[in-house]
Amino acid sequence: METRKQIAAEKKRYNSHNCAQAIVHTYADIAGIDEETAMNVAGAFGAGMGNMEGTCGSLVGAGIVLGLVNKDKVKSMKQMREIMAKFQQRNGATQCKLLKGIGTKVVLRECPDCVADAAEFLEEQLNKQD
Repeated sequence: METRKQIAAEKKRYNSHNCAQAIVHTYADIAGIDEETAMNVAGAFGAGMGNMEGTCGSLVGAGIVLGLVNKDKVKSMKQMREIMAKFQQRNGATQCKLLKGIGTKVVLRECPDCVADAAEFLEEQLNKQD
């Protein structure tokens, strides 16, 4: 049985979704939105936030899902900080262009792997009982 993490990564690997869409679409049912809304709300975050200048799109997607699920700004921000810290620790960056090696010519992580990591860390937060 495929996990959501694997499903999200495959959506990016086959280029049917950008990184943010891969996350939000995969968790749309949990977030309480339909698949079309998931695609639209995350559509602007291909190549990260600000077209590679900002945060990796998979992390943006995770934040969108947290907000929709939690409906609690403080809780969502706390969980997002934890996701960001784990992602940074594993990958060495959270900014899209650094992950892709733009300017450094050293790719830290491929997009499908970033999506898988964001999904893994998102699920950890969604499964927490606080």
